[in-house]
Amino acid sequence: MISHMKQPPRDNIYQNRQMPSPFRFDEKVAAVFPDMIQRSVPGYEQIINGIQQLATKHVQNNTNCYDMGCSLGAASLAMSQGIKTSGCEVIAVDNSSAMIERCRLFVESYHHATPIKAILGDIAEITINNASMVVLNFTLQFIPMALRQSIIDKIYNGLNSGGLLVLSEKIKSEDDLIDQRLIDLHHDFKRANGYSELEISQKRNALENVLIPETISQHKSRLTQAGFKHSDVWHQQFNFCSILAIK
Repeated sequence: MISHMKQPPRDNIYQNRQMPSPFRFDEKVAAVFPDMIQRSVPGYEQIINGIQQLATKHVQNNTNCYDMGCSLGAASLAMSQGIKTSGCEVIAVDNSSAMIERCRLFVESYHHATPIKAILGDIAEITINNASMVVLNFTLQFIPMALRQSIIDKIYNGLNSGGLLVLSEKIKSEDDLIDQRLIDLHHDFKRANGYSELEISQKRNALENVLIPETISQHKSRLTQAGFKHSDVWHQQFNFCSILAIK
């Protein structure tokens, strides 16, 4: 299983009291991303490990695997290390040049047999073909709502029969009271990991209108519309979940 890089630079981006600018995956975020993810996203490590296990079980010979919105490439590396079949390639795509540059360095620093090709590009424009596994790991939530269905449609069409989609997202509950309790638990998680009240507030302001969460039923409805007949949640902690969909 994959472990994070040792002692990554500390995320202190939101310690400033000035009004934060909208969240962007720029060089500042890329530099502290492993620490940010580890301290902000409950269950992230388990999801990455699960992606590796799923790659072992589902990836077929001579097929492609895609990591859409790959950031530093943790899911790409998990797939590559999990793949036991031959003739495969992992294609990692992100529209942030800062992320792609660091992704290339990150994946090169770990042993993996299946090659990883990191591409700077827009996931809405990337062609998907001959795929046995696609990962959208906390990516769709940053995509404009009007484009989300077309991206899921494209993934479905590019998957081979029996192909797998892993869709991980920050979610909202359909029940407002439950939703607030989940948000409270998430904030407690961040406090326990050393984030101050100011940092939690500033990050939340920066993500407003940038990260737009949806309910699990909205995600499953979109998957069904695309053509997936099998989908369900395989991992959830607080208001973060991961869904499996099989073609």
